Amino acid sequence: MSDPAGQSRVFLVAAGEAGLRLDSFLVEKCPDLSRSRIHADMKEDRVTVDGRSRPKGFRLKAGSEVVFTPGTKPEIEAVPQDIPLDIVYQDEHLLVLNKPAGLVVHPAAGHPDGTLVNGLLFHCASLSAGGDPLRPGIVHRLDRYTSGLMAVALTDAAHRHLAQQLEDRQMGRTYLAVSWGSWKEDAGTLTGDIGRHPRFRQKMAVVPEGGKPAITHYRVLEDFAFAQLCEVKLETGRTHQIRVHFATNGHPVVGDAMYGEDNRARGIHNLDRRAADRMVKAAGRQMLHATELHLVHPATGQDLEFGIDPPADVSAVLDLLRENG
Repeated sequence: MSDPAGQSRVFLVAAGEAGLRLDSFLVEKCPDLSRSRIHADMKEDRVTVDGRSRPKGFRLKAGSEVVFTPGTKPEIEAVPQDIPLDIVYQDEHLLVLNKPAGLVVHPAAGHPDGTLVNGLLFHCASLSAGGDPLRPGIVHRLDRYTSGLMAVALTDAAHRHLAQQLEDRQMGRTYLAVSWGSWKEDAGTLTGDIGRHPRFRQKMAVVPEGGKPAITHYRVLEDFAFAQLCEVKLETGRTHQIRVHFATNGHPVVGDAMYGEDNRARGIHNLDRRAADRMVKAAGRQMLHATELHLVHPATGQDLEFGIDPPADVSAVLDLLRENG
């Protein structure tokens, strides 16, 4: 279509288009816009189906009216940039790297470059295409301020294999998290479907309907009275899953500006506020680190296990907690 950005585009779903995903439908109807641009606009609630905002995977019904109002921001393009990467393992099929906190995984609005993808494009001869030109090679993500291990697909076949492992819950991902307060049980399983927050669209939340199933397993490794070091294993991989599940259960991750607020004084007994303040200052970001990664090699079928120690900022926080204890 030739409509300029900012003007609404209205489509009626034909009988033969029933069952299509909303994003796939729009990609077909709007060949002048990239899939990544359409996804970005959907996150800004620029698409409605019969007057209601719907997720990108929503299945359409015949006769529905889809209204899409593209934003006016320019298209983002992923370009190679010489960004240092801490590569733990690499062959012709995949690589595993240790992502530092603060590095955004892929270009998006607000972060058009300087991301992990920009670095991968510079350092790797090839990356899997994936389904999004702004996310080549990206099979799973870590939040900007989460550090640790990530797998990257170098071929399309490897991408499909690794993505299937995620879908089948066969890829093992273990994190270390420092959380506020003391869990009632030393180990447990957290559940609750996760979807977009109904009011604050930049956040995720446990929602009563429309979310995706999420399962998080935790185990307390060390208890510091007002904070605990936990080992966390993901059974599913929803956006912000650990952070949302921990915060929803009253134990947000230390340093989490989005979900933690100032939870130091709520539900925490015998709080040593001076020690807590020192800990927050030393943290500077959410204390969440992907410390172990287990996967099946997409070509050989070999079990691969990787482990990485916590970075300096997490170690500094733990040292303060141990000194206080």
